[in-house]
Amino acid sequence: QAQYKGVVGTNPSQFKGDNNPVETVSWDDAVAYCAKLTEKEKAAGRLPGGYEYWLPTEAEWEYACRAGSSTKYYFGDEPDDLLDHAYYNRNGNGVNWATGEGYKMNANPLGLYGLYGNVMEWCFDWYGDYPAVSVGNPIGSLKGQERVLRGGSFASGESQCRSASRFQREPTFSDFQVGFRL
Repeated sequence: QAQYKGVVGTNPSQFKGDNNPVETVSWDDAVAYCAKLTEKEKAAGRLPGGYEYWLPTEAEWEYACRAGSSTKYYFGDEPDDLLDHAYYNRNGNGVNWATGEGYKMNANPLGLYGLYGNVMEWCFDWYGDYPAVSVGNPIGSLKGQERVLRGGSFASGESQCRSASRFQREPTFSDFQVGFRL
């Protein structure tokens, strides 16, 4: 939230905390944040030419979440083990949790935290059916009415937190269970 406020100037989150994920942001808000952050970092000389911040595609998000696994979760198929990896409806206590050093769950093999539970995360893609054939690094639907959300939230059950679970909402939708990562 502190990073978001430093770029945008406001914090729309319901559950306040500098190290908590920003939430109650729409897809439109998340994309606007990426553009402002890109502009700010380029102006400060911290972002090389041709680089920009963006929401991950659905394929990028799932690749990062799975971390080389093909199981329901990056750590296996047993839902009870999710208690060691995520804040969700069994242990989330109805709020989101601090990220980074304050996040007390295990990281995946790529060193990423909070991919399951905590807040659902916007992806860049429009929601649509998957291709009928196997493809590498697929792009999502080129048009649609709803954008993709992944990961589940602090209020989600185990099945909603699986690596393959996906949700969809209109780009203007915002909720205290919805955030993003770059």
